[in-house]
Amino acid sequence: MAGSPPTPEAQFQDLKSRMKLISEADPEQYHNDFSLKRYLRAFGSADSAFQAILKTNKWRKDYGVAELNPEHSVVKKNLEANKARVLKHRDMQGRPVVYIPAKNHNVSERDIDELTKFIVYCLEDACKRCFEEVIDNLCIVFDLKDFGLNCMDYQLIKNLIWLLSRHYPERLGVCLIINSSTIFSGCWAVIKGWLDEKTAGKVNFVSSEADLCNYLIPDILPDDI
Repeated sequence: MAGSPPTPEAQFQDLKSRMKLISEADPEQYHNDFSLKRYLRAFGSADSAFQAILKTNKWRKDYGVAELNPEHSVVKKNLEANKARVLKHRDMQGRPVVYIPAKNHNVSERDIDELTKFIVYCLEDACKRCFEEVIDNLCIVFDLKDFGLNCMDYQLIKNLIWLLSRHYPERLGVCLIINSSTIFSGCWAVIKGWLDEKTAGKVNFVSSEADLCNYLIPDILPDDI
């Protein structure tokens, strides 16, 4: 029908053909089909997705994402401080799990730029572990055991939300909040206001081990950090 919007498949093929031209000229610009489809779901049209991918590619180069590895000074320091860990085991859906123990974080003692770079490393590490043919998103676990207000870092959370929405779209499958307490309820009220409805719906407060078993086997969570 004349004037009808392009179908999702037509949008995908349009985006794929544009990116093929770009990546043939510069192989570092390449995104596989799974990535293209994530950008399309997140940004809604081939035009918007194409622009978003170009911005991500520029950001990745400028930010030095490819240089982030366990021996990078910033990464190594934060790994040793147990600020976060990508677990060896997966959740019930086969997602890689990023585990973040809040008790090891102090907002007054951190360098926000360094910590954000470390979070990028963790996202990269987790994404590389995805079996994209099966599932291409992540499980992020915030463990609030021994949480205090000095652990609450609003700027870091803002940075994580920005990264997930701009440069890792549709990568968040589920976010689990475990061992929460009443002190966090006021913090959550602020954070929830920054999230769109779809993302907020991926955040689950887990109040019991039985509930946690719906998402992952509790034994995979580390007890040494």
